[in-house]
Amino acid sequence: MQLNIQPNYPVSTITCACGNVVETRTTRGTFSTDICAACHPFYTGKQKIMDTAGRVDRFRKRYATTAPKGSAAAAAATPASEE
Repeated sequence: MQLNIQPNYPVSTITCACGNVVETRTTRGTFSTDICAACHPFYTGKQKIMDTAGRVDRFRKRYATTAPKGSAAAAAATPASEE
């Protein structure tokens, strides 16, 4: 087995734009990030959740009166043509 093939793994400081500082060990060195777990909406619980239930209700309301062509409901809803 070869000796001394592992990279240097010093203590590094990672700083976020929000001011959060994390000390860890990395081969990359000290660097900064734009977003971290302290300020990301997913981890803080402040994320905006879309109202999918309202969209489904709006879709059902819009298309509730229309029936597919060729169905029994569509044939009963349209009057027979006079000949």
